[in-house]
Amino acid sequence: MEIKVNFLDNLRLEAKFDDFTVITDQPVRYKGDGSAPSPFDYFLASSALCAGYFARVYCLSRDIPTENIRLSQNNIVDPENRYNQIFQIQVELPESISDKDRQGILRSIDRCTVKKVVQTGPKFKIESVKNLDEDAQVMLMGQSEGNSSTYILGKDLPLEQTISNMTAILAGLGMKIEIASWRNIVPNVWSLHIRDAASPMCFTNGKGSTKESALCSALGEFIERLNCNFFYNDQYFGEEIANSDFVHYPNEKWFKPGPHDELPAGILDEHCLGIYDQDGELRGSNLIDTNSGLVGRGICAIPYVRQSDQETVYFPVNLIDNLFLSNGMSAGNNLYEAEVQCLSEIFERAVKKQIIEEEIVLPDVPQHVLEKYLGILEGINALEAQGFPVVIKDASLGGQFPVMCVTLMNPKTGGVFASFGAHPCFEVALERSLTELLQGRSFEGLNDVPRPTFNSLAVTEPENFVEHFIDSTGVISWRFFSAKYDYEFCEWDFSGSNKAEKERLLDILKGLGKEVYIAEFNDLGATACRILVPDYSEIYPVEDLVWDNTNKALDYREDILNIHSLSDASLARLVKRLEESQLGNYMDIRTLIGIEFDENTVWGQLTILELKILSYLALGELDEAIRLVEEFLQYNNNTVERGLFYQAVHAVLEITLDEELALENFIINLNKMFGKRTMDNVVGSVTGEVKFFGLTRTSMKLEGLDKHLRLIGSYKKLHQAREVKKR
Repeated sequence: MEIKVNFLDNLRLEAKFDDFTVITDQPVRYKGDGSAPSPFDYFLASSALCAGYFARVYCLSRDIPTENIRLSQNNIVDPENRYNQIFQIQVELPESISDKDRQGILRSIDRCTVKKVVQTGPKFKIESVKNLDEDAQVMLMGQSEGNSSTYILGKDLPLEQTISNMTAILAGLGMKIEIASWRNIVPNVWSLHIRDAASPMCFTNGKGSTKESALCSALGEFIERLNCNFFYNDQYFGEEIANSDFVHYPNEKWFKPGPHDELPAGILDEHCLGIYDQDGELRGSNLIDTNSGLVGRGICAIPYVRQSDQETVYFPVNLIDNLFLSNGMSAGNNLYEAEVQCLSEIFERAVKKQIIEEEIVLPDVPQHVLEKYLGILEGINALEAQGFPVVIKDASLGGQFPVMCVTLMNPKTGGVFASFGAHPCFEVALERSLTELLQGRSFEGLNDVPRPTFNSLAVTEPENFVEHFIDSTGVISWRFFSAKYDYEFCEWDFSGSNKAEKERLLDILKGLGKEVYIAEFNDLGATACRILVPDYSEIYPVEDLVWDNTNKALDYREDILNIHSLSDASLARLVKRLEESQLGNYMDIRTLIGIEFDENTVWGQLTILELKILSYLALGELDEAIRLVEEFLQYNNNTVERGLFYQAVHAVLEITLDEELALENFIINLNKMFGKRTMDNVVGSVTGEVKFFGLTRTSMKLEGLDKHLRLIGSYKKLHQAREVKKR
């Protein structure tokens, strides 16, 4: 994690990281002002808080109340060496907690991350650089030294060379990549989380049977998502990029909708139009991209090559972003390698969806087959030794598809987690199923998986498939565990050279009657591609293009960002549009308009409901305001502070709207209850003197929105690299 330090007045310092700011000072006796804890005080507190966190997680996973649990830490300093200290952590546990859980809580505290880092002994490297923001050294650990060459199935270069190549590409783009966490809870199963230090919203996870293969996986995913602009899906790029020669790629093409909003000629092809506009409801305005928001410029589309005849077909950026998410993206040492990964991923998701939707019963993989893969079997046995039964299933549907499934059961919670993996090689597909299962997870995290159900509607609900796509935590049917299989086990093998594997996977899709479209991206110095298989590889329903399109942001973005400067008439029109829309009151504003607000601000927590309340208050429509405040208080998911603000607003509105009551008769005790500062803002909000309390001023220039500006800064690095390549 990158922490940037700013020097304030006297000895005060400011540390900024992610969305947080920490202020430190020194005691007066050390010539400070005593206005904040010292850096060492924060260090001491971090270990106590970390211990408390692990105790809390243990208790939450077992429904143990923590109200009467107390924890403290004291540091005992050696009088002869003040750097030699003992951190004494004590826990007071109520008698109602069993001896087993007492020991479990103590063991959990012993796992404190801060404690383990201190005990291991971190190394410090101190150096001078010319410019912190331009220093693009890639902060990765665990890379092999020397001339070792480790090859794995499916990769044309050794892991060491692949890691070196990818880190060089990222460094060349000015990306500081940091490893946020490693996981290795069972043998031969590694995962990690990496992110852009300057823009932590840009992150990926990697998985593999070794540290090196997991790192390769994470870096490859990061590069594929940069090339496909996935980190910036649905986000506003700002006026500068929106008005550039190109917005997404130098080879993009813009199409103007017809005079009556008809779809323009030249986008998609007849095959795709038959899928995405079956009912003739799709309009040109449905395909304006939300990133630029330039309705006047038209529809931005990207060229893809149709594999059946090598013709170029233009796909709207908006359509891709709305329906496909990250499905079918990959980077590789060469194009064939990347294409095999893309196609494997597409089969993994599509076959998984078919199995879940049709409640197909898969055959178990025989033990004698598993014994051929001792490394994978060791990881499975370790899971079962921890009390998690594992079922290994052949998901190829009788040898049709290169897909495997590893299913974990949690007897403590009754939850089930089905993980799928795909690759032309049986062993690689099996390994990917297992590593996907544990990617980024601890044993405690396995307590959150859902229980199976016999309710077919719950299983086939579209959002369930989205949950399975995002992190495999969707619901599966109990029928999945029947011993009456729908297919016989098949020890399939689609492997060969990457070129041969690609052709074989394309043949499977051809046999299903599917058209395949491929775009290659190499502007950033890497080999990456994206593959679309219409009516097969979509994640969201096609209807979303008309009924739940992310470019609804264009109806609201400018007015919401300019809300402080809107006239009453414009504000009233904005509220009317929100009321007449079918948008849920609890949708957050950052999702609605594609802006990354700091989560610790009122903007970051703002929902459509709260925006309506503040707008009605600003317009003096108090009857409408109190109706929505009552809803807010009943279902509030905001901060305690914001909840108390609206509790006070509700009280003042009730008094104001009651002709027999006078606010001056209540204000003294309301001040005592909520504090004078809060009440001044509450009364001002109700009278109209304070408008949009808590929302800092901004505009389409995005001033003050540091988190979003960091995201745009990240994208500008890609945009500049593509501009250079274009020349």
